[in-house]
Amino acid sequence: MMLKFVPNRLALIVLISACFIILISMGLRQTFGLFFKAFEEGLGCTRTEFGLAIGIQMLFWGIFAPIFGFLADKFGGSKAVFLGFIIFGLGIYMLYAGPNTGIFFQISLGVLVGIALGATAIGVPVSEVGKHFPNETRTLATGYVTAAASVGYFVSPLFTQYSLGAVGWEQTLKYFMYFIVFGLLSSLFLLSSKKIINATKADRDQSFSSAIKEAFSHKGYILLVLGFFVCGFQITLVGTHVPGYMQDRGMDGWSATIILALIGLFNIFGTLGMGYLGTKYKKKNLLSILYALRAISICVFIFSPPSLLNSIIFGVTFGLLWLSTVPPTNGIVAQIFGTKYLSTLFGVVFLCHQFGAFLGAYLGGYFYDLNGSYDYAWYIAIALSIFATLVHYPINEDPIKRELKTPSY
Repeated sequence: MMLKFVPNRLALIVLISACFIILISMGLRQTFGLFFKAFEEGLGCTRTEFGLAIGIQMLFWGIFAPIFGFLADKFGGSKAVFLGFIIFGLGIYMLYAGPNTGIFFQISLGVLVGIALGATAIGVPVSEVGKHFPNETRTLATGYVTAAASVGYFVSPLFTQYSLGAVGWEQTLKYFMYFIVFGLLSSLFLLSSKKIINATKADRDQSFSSAIKEAFSHKGYILLVLGFFVCGFQITLVGTHVPGYMQDRGMDGWSATIILALIGLFNIFGTLGMGYLGTKYKKKNLLSILYALRAISICVFIFSPPSLLNSIIFGVTFGLLWLSTVPPTNGIVAQIFGTKYLSTLFGVVFLCHQFGAFLGAYLGGYFYDLNGSYDYAWYIAIALSIFATLVHYPINEDPIKRELKTPSY
């Protein structure tokens, strides 16, 4: 079924490579919230310090997403992702081997892992796949890649929770290094597209500076950037602070693990479904509906009594909506501006996503230490959902028509 929409063998190789890359990077990223108690006891960090480290990670992830996107557009996605996994391994090594307290905790978990994610997670792998597929099937292809992240989301929390109990946090982080080595090998097959799909000569001749200027003068691109800020805030708040939130509500550690695992499992269906719907309906309308449903899911979760059933309902509903934003968001950027600078332009959109992620991680810990509760962070997440529902609707998805400049004599 999948092979019917793959245009050539190279596209299939890149698709499979990107799936493994994003499965590993996003899977490992999803587990860090489960380490909060181990880091409190083993390294003496507070919730605010832990939240700050994750916030720094999100910020550096965002800052380096367009940088690695540019490197991928210029030199190839394989080189950019390979470098990212080297940095990822260094960050994980410092976490368990030291120095890993104080500022070094922020450097290893925050700066180094964040820089690495800028190359290995979402932006570059998804955009490199997008370059190999035409607009008619691009959201479906990127949906497969994003669904691979969901497999990582499902498996990694289960493995991590078991490993933390069986061998401790330091040995668990050592196990992570084996996954990173596999990611390095997978990156070798993230090969560049031999041509720019559906491009005119004006599209092919466009300069980098012209592409950036064009994007920021487009109202729809600005609205898309603002909308993705909301996505970052929400998923990082959930991924980072749901374990602590569930513990404070009297639930055991496995309740949070169930939520994270279900998010990963049902994100598979959500991203594939959104990828398919993106080939049939306007992507901006799908995004507006998605953010409205996120607001409902969060409201039911925080205003209902804590229970295993409530955890399951939230894990399922939020999982369906988790990374489902990525295929239509990436698809809109490619549809409007073309694929020549897709990694860079989507990287800029993702930068704003990570500004939101920084605030989601940091404010969750800040409000907890200030008030003993995560409630205000959840209220902000609901309000932002309403905002995102509104800002996507006016986006104009029509492709830009570029004119070939004639030389002057």
